[in-house]
Amino acid sequence: MSNLTLTKIRMRNGVWEGRLSGAQQDIKPIVGVRYLDRYVEGVSLSACDEPGCWDVAIPIPAEAVADGVHTFVISDEVDDARLGDFTLIAGESVADDLRAEMELLRAELDMLKRAFRRHCLETM
Repeated sequence: MSNLTLTKIRMRNGVWEGRLSGAQQDIKPIVGVRYLDRYVEGVSLSACDEPGCWDVAIPIPAEAVADGVHTFVISDEVDDARLGDFTLIAGESVADDLRAEMELLRAELDMLKRAFRRHCLETM
């Protein structure tokens, strides 16, 4: 289980920004972001003023700026622990849209499947 905590700061100019806390001092965390079960390129981490703190910047891929529900899952690649997520909804929007929840469940299920497969390979 990861000791990292992710807090959203804002999203602007096509970049989602957040802050990771709880990292070991001077050790840069390895963070992965998945969209449609593929890694998002260009994710960057930069050290904060506080020890164990890192600013995270996630560029939104152009293909995610389209009609529909688009969910991004942020994870600690060392522990394979989910740190957070965010969802973009474009086009016609309905209050309390269940599509976003279903997309998040699909993304989390994909993450669980990968972890289970890795566990099975490691225990053979």
